[in-house]
Amino acid sequence: MLRQYHIKDYDFKLIILAVSLTVIGILAIGSAQESLQSRQIAGFVLGFFLMVVISLFDYSVLLRLNWVMYAANIGLLLLVKEMGVERGGAQRWLNIFGIQFQPSETAKILLLLFFAQFIMKHKDEMDSLKIIGLCILLFLPPIALIYKQPDMSTSIMITMLFCIILFVGGISWKYIIMAVAVAVPAFVIILTLVLQPDQQLIDSYQQKRILAWLYPEEYANAEAYQQNNSVIAIGSGMLYGKGYNTNEISSVKNGNFISEPETDFIYAVIGEEFGFVGGCAVIVLLILISFECIMVARRSKDLAGTIIAAGVASLIGFQGIINISVATSVIPNTGIPLPFVSYGLTSLVSLYIGLGFVLNVRLQCKK
Repeated sequence: MLRQYHIKDYDFKLIILAVSLTVIGILAIGSAQESLQSRQIAGFVLGFFLMVVISLFDYSVLLRLNWVMYAANIGLLLLVKEMGVERGGAQRWLNIFGIQFQPSETAKILLLLFFAQFIMKHKDEMDSLKIIGLCILLFLPPIALIYKQPDMSTSIMITMLFCIILFVGGISWKYIIMAVAVAVPAFVIILTLVLQPDQQLIDSYQQKRILAWLYPEEYANAEAYQQNNSVIAIGSGMLYGKGYNTNEISSVKNGNFISEPETDFIYAVIGEEFGFVGGCAVIVLLILISFECIMVARRSKDLAGTIIAAGVASLIGFQGIINISVATSVIPNTGIPLPFVSYGLTSLVSLYIGLGFVLNVRLQCKK
């Protein structure tokens, strides 16, 4: 499994970018809730170690265990359903031997690796409805288990990742056009239905989040409270921010006007304390990491490597866009972490594992 690699082929640029973003996250978490900072540092050390180890193993050999990965993924998600830890009305966490983690986060990487191998094995049949249908059937069990936790935001993110995987895998344009032709009007119809008072398609709290986004004035002291205060915090930071771990009384963070600032709304903390410059730095780093992964995908030795690198790029890019869009009230409130920045050990370690595979794809790239 271990191969001889040249140090000059190691993508140190990608590592520096990811570590830089993680350091910003650790600083922001320390300001948001100091007691969690040491745990995030421990997660970073573990993730970095796993990234380096995985980067030295031939991904082509590891991908031969794709069915084991798929079975493990389903098994973990079923365990969440049967014996998962419940918090805030959601059952998303597992506690095994004293270690608590979130299988829906590991599912992103496991599904990416599984489909990378599966699609490469059937790459000459990607214009076949049989293979596309089989991909969809294999995708349905894990996404259904995640959605029922309930975890709509992660379900949306993984669905987007699945679409990217199929696109990079070479699905025919005729199927893409057909899917878009169905999806766009279906989205409009569903959105219209979920806004009705007696709708049964989504939970009432999810409907209220959409309504609060559309009519923030009517929900200013309820569902729109978080996003409104997040926008105020980001705007109050102005160009250079109020300073790291500011003790200003006027700070939105210090006034506890944002709940869970260390996770879903960590960008509000960065905007308030580091200003427009700090917020832009996070966005630029996310773009550069995604772009570097895409460059690796373009030079991969095979389709599986291309899917892995492009999948990690889309995971980091789209998840970053969604989180920042929520913090700036561009889209309805949905709980999804900011890659490498938000507090969450499972998310952080999973992302570094994904980067480990990208680094190995880079080591084996075509010259």
